Amino acid sequence: MPYFTPDFVSFFRELAQNNNRDWFQANKPRFEKQVKQPFAAFIQDVINRIEEVDHRVVMTPKDAIFQLHRDTRFSQDKTPYKTYTSAIISAGGKKNTTFPGLYLQLNHEQVEVYSGVYMPEKEPLQKIREHIAANQETFAKLIADPVFVEKFGSIRGEVNKRLPKELEEPAKIQPLIYNKAFYYFNTLPTSVLFQDDLVEVVMAYFHAAQPLGHFFEEALLS
Repeated sequence: MPYFTPDFVSFFRELAQNNNRDWFQANKPRFEKQVKQPFAAFIQDVINRIEEVDHRVVMTPKDAIFQLHRDTRFSQDKTPYKTYTSAIISAGGKKNTTFPGLYLQLNHEQVEVYSGVYMPEKEPLQKIREHIAANQETFAKLIADPVFVEKFGSIRGEVNKRLPKELEEPAKIQPLIYNKAFYYFNTLPTSVLFQDDLVEVVMAYFHAAQPLGHFFEEALLS
């Protein structure tokens, strides 16, 4: 039985058009029933499956799911709510988004599945770059793996114009060393939300991301 109904899509479509507290308060029962509860059940089942593979992942849906409220303190956009629901499942949890994991973002337009390393600080970024430079053949095989390419395509992320001197030569061979982030994702239609095998669909992306995730973990834990 699917976790979600078309009401999930309807809620976010309407929220996008009525992003204010009055509308949300009037529709909060819909949010609880059509979004919050089914999303928590879905995330719990994904966590259970990932825990079977990675015993370091010990978390509840509350640990994984991000709040719908936006932090508007430093933003020109003062709309109070995100127009999507999202969660991250990893050994690092919500507080350590550098650690490779599985990030899911769902709304009325699409389902997004992300993995990799997002916005690492200076020290972990340097570790990743050095690890790629020292293991170029392994890294090249991982990003060319047919399963990875089918599910994610390629590694994304903003790039630096300059590098530490010791990385300039390796970067001539592997330009991804210039990256400031190393994430990969795919976008799926909302129709997958209504499939009985939604967890299996997501797990296929998790398994495709694992080899490269392990490579980045080796760098971060070195």
